[in-house]
Amino acid sequence: MKNIKYYILFTALLSMIACKKDFLDTEDVTSATEQNFYKTPNDAWKALVGVYDGLQRVWSGGIAFPVASTIMSDEAFGGTGNADGFGYQMLDEFDKLRSPSDQDLFGDSWSLYYKAIYRANMLLTHLDGIDWKGNTTLRNTYEAETRFIRAYCYFDMVRLWGNIPLITKPTTDNVPQANADSVYKLIAQDLKFAAANLPATSYPAQDPSTHGRVTKWAAESLMGRVFLYYTGYYSKPDVVGEISKAQALASLEDVINNGGFGLVDKFANLWPAASLNNYAGEDNKETVFAIKYTFTSDWNGNVDGNTWMVLYGIRIQSIYPYGMGWGGATVNPKLWNAFAPTDSRRTASIISFNDEKLNFTNIKDQREYTGYTIKKYTPMADEAGKSLAEKMGGVSFMISQYQDYVSIRYSDVLLMAAELGSAGAQSYFDDVRKRAYGADFVQTPVNEDNILNERRLEFAAEGIRYWDLLRQGINVASSAIAESVTVQNGGVNTTKTILASKIQETKGLAQIPYTQITLSNNVLKQNAGW
Repeated sequence: MKNIKYYILFTALLSMIACKKDFLDTEDVTSATEQNFYKTPNDAWKALVGVYDGLQRVWSGGIAFPVASTIMSDEAFGGTGNADGFGYQMLDEFDKLRSPSDQDLFGDSWSLYYKAIYRANMLLTHLDGIDWKGNTTLRNTYEAETRFIRAYCYFDMVRLWGNIPLITKPTTDNVPQANADSVYKLIAQDLKFAAANLPATSYPAQDPSTHGRVTKWAAESLMGRVFLYYTGYYSKPDVVGEISKAQALASLEDVINNGGFGLVDKFANLWPAASLNNYAGEDNKETVFAIKYTFTSDWNGNVDGNTWMVLYGIRIQSIYPYGMGWGGATVNPKLWNAFAPTDSRRTASIISFNDEKLNFTNIKDQREYTGYTIKKYTPMADEAGKSLAEKMGGVSFMISQYQDYVSIRYSDVLLMAAELGSAGAQSYFDDVRKRAYGADFVQTPVNEDNILNERRLEFAAEGIRYWDLLRQGINVASSAIAESVTVQNGGVNTTKTILASKIQETKGLAQIPYTQITLSNNVLKQNAGW
């Protein structure tokens, strides 16, 4: 079958909308064709802009990967409005019977990922037809950036959905699902190429105008994350023969020793809502890789904003300095309680309505209210309740949130290296904890259990915890996530139950959109439990 929904036309590929940073600023190319476009390095540059734009857009519809990761974990519940549908509860509880009509929860997400991959494949296919005038370094740099973005997208997708179509060239064919090993092999090869062909420019020496572009350090860091997840979830010694434990650790040590990164002095200063006037800023020394956003989205197809962050906002109410949103991903109280009172990350990561004396008056419209919500990624407002995104010129708080998603932080690199057995493991572990506890720091022995617990606290609500649980095994993950707890639906105490058996039945995977299965004439097969 031709023209499956998740592919895009070439002309759509070339309608590239500029992103926030200068390196992404370029004119639209609407009259180009595949035959006349890929001729010069400047053409390749414009196509590369389109690849980055594809990555920026992948979470502009459906359920964003960070949101899904947080809700599927033991960090947060689905939340949202008390009169809303139960799609987020279906996701949260791994139970399709919670909302049987929600058969396309990830429909837009699936399509947007494959659109991004199409853009990457289109550029990769045409690189050798471009007259580079002997500049093979530039050619390889563009290929490296593109292959990283393709690997990034596939890593999200293979974790979410397991067996997925593996597409490495532009096509409209009806491609069946590949086994996970084939996908991971491509991911590993793409990341290795990226790491080998991007310049080793340390963070302090980077041109600020290039912030947001893929670096050698981002590729090496993602190699470590891929190794830990794949070898854990699939119980394998290496990543399909492509990345060994020694290679993963060496990549992370290279980032530590040569990347020029460091920890921001105070944890709260990493997050706008937690620091206000002391925010360390975008692209600070701890940011290894971020997906860039800005406030210039509109209702006419310009998708530059962080459109998923509004889900985390307080339900239809601004309470300075927090802006309104949809009340999704209400934080599980056990996450708040997992932090020691002396751990500065607790109040930097989570909004506690009681502790901050916030007068939430809209509780009757809130589902699964717990008294806690996410602070790291929350919309912000001024003292009069005006959205900061709108004050900056955004057309609506719903689509104009501008906070970047920091996908890889330097503290993650330190903890991954410690987990993989670095000789500096105790020092790396201590560095992360010293910042968290300040004068109350007490050294804890570095071991796997302590590292994983530290990761839970360090990366709360950053889209990492769920995958850390799954890579310990489905039994460990289901045991951590399953519970019966009291929440408030519309202000009324209600028992919420998440069953371990549902998580085990699905193997922790998400629902493949049924529309895609139909469009494929049932070539695509649904995951177990969905």
